[in-house]
Amino acid sequence: MNSDWLLSFDQSYNYQDFAIRQFCAAARMIDQQQQHAQNGDFPQLYTYTNTPEHLASSREEQEFVDSFFNIDCYVDDNLPLDQQHMNNDNEELGDFTSMKLNDSYEDLSMLTDEEPRDTVLEACSSSDDPIVAERPEMPSEEDEDKEEKATIRHDHEVDQGLQLVHLLLACAEAVGCRDTRLSDSLLAQIWPAVTPFGDSLQRVCYCFALGLQSRLMSLHHRNYNNNAAGATLILDQQLAASRAEKLETYHWLHQTTPYVSFGFMAANDAICHAARGKECLHIIDLGMIHVLQWPSLIRTLTAQADPPPPRLVRITGILEDPQDLLELKSLMEEVAATCSGIRLEFQLIKEPITASLFTREKLHVREGEALIVNSVIQLHKYVKESRGSLKTILQAIKKLGPTLLTVVEQDANHNGPFFLGRFLESLHYYSAIFDSLEASLPRNSVTRTMIEKCHYAEEIRNIVAYEGSDRIKRHERANQWRRQLGRAGFQVVGLKCMSQARMMLSVYGSDGYSLASDKGCLLLGWKGRSIMFASAWEVNNVASS
Repeated sequence: MNSDWLLSFDQSYNYQDFAIRQFCAAARMIDQQQQHAQNGDFPQLYTYTNTPEHLASSREEQEFVDSFFNIDCYVDDNLPLDQQHMNNDNEELGDFTSMKLNDSYEDLSMLTDEEPRDTVLEACSSSDDPIVAERPEMPSEEDEDKEEKATIRHDHEVDQGLQLVHLLLACAEAVGCRDTRLSDSLLAQIWPAVTPFGDSLQRVCYCFALGLQSRLMSLHHRNYNNNAAGATLILDQQLAASRAEKLETYHWLHQTTPYVSFGFMAANDAICHAARGKECLHIIDLGMIHVLQWPSLIRTLTAQADPPPPRLVRITGILEDPQDLLELKSLMEEVAATCSGIRLEFQLIKEPITASLFTREKLHVREGEALIVNSVIQLHKYVKESRGSLKTILQAIKKLGPTLLTVVEQDANHNGPFFLGRFLESLHYYSAIFDSLEASLPRNSVTRTMIEKCHYAEEIRNIVAYEGSDRIKRHERANQWRRQLGRAGFQVVGLKCMSQARMMLSVYGSDGYSLASDKGCLLLGWKGRSIMFASAWEVNNVASS
């Protein structure tokens, strides 16, 4: 997918909402039809047409959407058509494919791919090879005929992709305006064009359509009985993955993509540097749900010779879900059993992450130990609208006097105050992720489908469908995290693991991933779009004094 992007996200979300209205044909129609609605006229449904008037008025819209998406998926023409559309071995997927307003998938339209065009960052690649001019061969009539057919096919597929994106943006506009009639009509047109088994564009649009459906359901119930939360809860219970599925999916995500392992690697490298010369290391792991990060850290610490590694490593896991207690305890015991040369102690604390948790007494902090607070994709849950919750938590962490605070987060702005701007940003962000999954896993992969169902689809639905305290996926950009941490009294510690990160990316066998270092933070992206950032922080003694 093309990562070029017409809108600057450094600008305000007011501008983003205006941009949607400016470029979205359905949004313009909504504005025009408001006068008719006042007269009692029923608004017409938005349908994509190829009339000259529409084409002339939508040239800017097409340029906008073309910069937003580049439909770059792969369809194996040797497979039967039904196998191109969906994997027959999908019994594990449960209700993921059934939660839609229109129950018919008989008229699915497949979008094929083209090679990605402009990219901002290249992933660990070089373009220094000299270009050798060769005398071109004259194409035969047969080659010209094939090329012409391919061009016609490509143009048709791009039109389908544009229509799908137009419909999705129009539906988001209608939902944002609380026009439930138009939203229902647009969503009914979207369902036949999306599927969790298609190309990356169809799959990501399917997940966003589910999010719009959840939000729309809450609007319907709010209009009738003021019970919006109950309606969304019912749909969530039907869509939500089980705890076992989520844990298994997280392992798959860790194994098949670099997004999780990138954060573990960067955080562990910073912890190892902070632990040099220390006798005792105490790590506070916020929101612990697994132990995937720690075996690698223990191995790296054990391999240190000069200075020798800490004699004692203590890991305190903060659990917000008590169901994880027994399983995590068993897993930590397995990790401890494999340690040699380092004594490993662990404890699990079942308590919500609030400012009152961060006291030396509750966390059992001992004198003389190097204290590390580790947060991998956790702190965004405490941002909230006012950011007051995050501020008090960071200030409480600072009072503990940690040697290091590691912060790994998704580099995206999903906490804007306006729904349309948040929808647009998240659609672009998750499109890049789904495109990367397409490159890593085959079209008929059950693993890929489960990752998208149990992990990313739930994130998308939380961003799109929820507001207030129920919306916990409040990802923010690296610059915003720098400001928040700086105001709380921390200063960045530059990460020094670029070479290790490049080596790690080489394992995944795709040149679409990109790495960059920005103001001490390490950024991981896909085809120029930043996806994750990793950082390390220490208490700014100058600021605190």
